[in-house]
Amino acid sequence: MISISSNLNIMIKAAEKASKSIIRDFGEVEKLQVSRKGPYDFVTKTDKNVEKILIEELSKIKKNYSFLSEEVGKIDNKDKENIWVIDPIDGTTNFLHGIPHFAICIALQSNKEIVSGLIFDPIKDEMFFAEKNKGAFLNNNRLRVSQKNSLEDCLFSSNHEGVKFSDLNMRCSGCAALDLAYVASGRLDGFFHNEINLWDVAAGGLMVQEAGGIVNDFDKFEIDNIDIRAASGAINDKMLEKIKNF
Repeated sequence: MISISSNLNIMIKAAEKASKSIIRDFGEVEKLQVSRKGPYDFVTKTDKNVEKILIEELSKIKKNYSFLSEEVGKIDNKDKENIWVIDPIDGTTNFLHGIPHFAICIALQSNKEIVSGLIFDPIKDEMFFAEKNKGAFLNNNRLRVSQKNSLEDCLFSSNHEGVKFSDLNMRCSGCAALDLAYVASGRLDGFFHNEINLWDVAAGGLMVQEAGGIVNDFDKFEIDNIDIRAASGAINDKMLEKIKNF
């Protein structure tokens, strides 16, 4: 049995509770695709509702921890050294279009270091989580990055700009958090993205490291302007050489 911290336990319970409203609303979004108005306003409400549930649940036990969230920004509470970093729906555009590839992301930053991370894909029921120096897991199974060392055999992910720039074998999934979780689990070999936000990469960056991969020091960037590079140790240098001008 995996031993997890009380903080990670709180994160898992919060994500599971918030996922119920996401799954329900996603069923509605699929119906709204064919309406003239489209589902945009509805999805904005879902995003805010999920964020509200996460903040409420995380605050129940850790009342003094602060927050950094995509929707409401920074909430300073008494404890400014421990910060919950949350993205209620990473992959909102996918959600908006009825594409089942998005995730709830929660990370805990303690004294400027990410110490716990969770990425929950509620549609596929895949719970990725990691803690500093304790490894990375998917539904309680240990994760390891890929060991492939030939670029031709590898699959990488980025946003549109990265895909256009690179001649690597690329995908653009529209969900950075799941891309990083997939690097951690060996489904992808590397991920790179410029000018991304901390809440999109905090949990996934820790996950890749804890699964044996390499991630650049993204804490040296502004929280809303991060250039992230993450890959397995076997392919990292080759990937960086290929994208050095990106």
